[in-house]
Amino acid sequence: MKQAVAFKFKPFSLKQKKILTWWTEKSPYRDYDMVIADGSIRSGKTISMIDSFITWSLHTFSNQNFILAGKSMGALKRNVLRPMFQILATKGIPYRYHRSEHYIEIGTNTYYCFGANNEASQDVLQGLTAAGALADEVALFPESFVEQMIGRCSVEGSKIWMNCNPEGPYHYIKQDYIDKAKEKRILYLHFTLDDNPALSPKIKERYKRLFSGLWYKRMILGLWVLAEGVIYDMWDENLHLIDCPQKHQEYGVAIDYATATVMTFGLYGITGDKVYLLKEYYWDAKKTGRQKTDSEFAEDFKKFLGDIVPRFIYLDPSAASFKAELRKKGFTQVRDADNDVINGIRLVANFLSTGRFFVDKSCKATVQEFGSYVWDPKAQERGEDKPLKQNDHAMDRNRYFIYSRFGKKAARAFGSKPAGW
Repeated sequence: MKQAVAFKFKPFSLKQKKILTWWTEKSPYRDYDMVIADGSIRSGKTISMIDSFITWSLHTFSNQNFILAGKSMGALKRNVLRPMFQILATKGIPYRYHRSEHYIEIGTNTYYCFGANNEASQDVLQGLTAAGALADEVALFPESFVEQMIGRCSVEGSKIWMNCNPEGPYHYIKQDYIDKAKEKRILYLHFTLDDNPALSPKIKERYKRLFSGLWYKRMILGLWVLAEGVIYDMWDENLHLIDCPQKHQEYGVAIDYATATVMTFGLYGITGDKVYLLKEYYWDAKKTGRQKTDSEFAEDFKKFLGDIVPRFIYLDPSAASFKAELRKKGFTQVRDADNDVINGIRLVANFLSTGRFFVDKSCKATVQEFGSYVWDPKAQERGEDKPLKQNDHAMDRNRYFIYSRFGKKAARAFGSKPAGW
């Protein structure tokens, strides 16, 4: 296959050097079984992890299997494989990537690639004997996958590399690994933006501006803190609630679907990098005492749009019957919304914090929900971040639109690792 372009190395920080050398003969940590690096985004932990893992595996073993894991195969390719191939190219180490079968050959070793996006993901690891593993964004993995991955590394001298951004303080990675690092012979390293010498002061300030509240504490300060209280604590009616301009470069719609509870549509305008919620439809079947059919909702939808032709219609992925009804009415641009809850919430919070999302004063239901959309305290006790399933219909709708329309682009801007460093 075509080899990657060379990697542009920068000088390493002291913490990056610890990751690079912890397994070497003269290291005081050479007998440890695992390294965990957590902390802020863009702190340089991932590149040093990749370089260290590949160098160790090639130096220590021949004819062995290894595990490379990410939240999904797409995330693994973007965050790990691409920079890994660039590092190999820079060092003049040949490799062969079997894309369709998800494994890489480097020398006599084989590196199997896995996505860990649900509980069933652990099943693909069964039967594999490995000499080591690299887990990127491990706090997003199901616990069962991590346990299975560690159990698969049974070759004498095997070691494990894990990195992540912080979640809640009751998360299993925090409680079972980081808090027990000493007794489990784990080297734990906490990274901040200052541990990445490749970042200029200007870029560091830019990343600090991208987040606020909970996300600032986790993504910039790198703290394992609770998600508690109101989810969008940066929402400010004096700033975000306006008389929205009605003419825009692009229009789109998002729909949160229900027949027994609340059905809501939102019409959004996009001009430049800003999003405006122009108007909303909000039918509460419980309050009105009447459920509408898909056909009735489709007629309401046509009236709601009027003369506006939206570029995209993002629909609740569970609403298969309504999707069919809309397409029957000629709305061929309807598609399933991206229902990534936490990343979607994070992106909406980012748009609010940076002055890129505004709501028209006519959208009363949305305004009410912003003040009552809260984290689920019982989920927090289980180490999970989940919104409480109440007063969330307009919030889900907003998330559908912003994350479906801008999610991948935003991930490239601040959520994924850079190709060059």
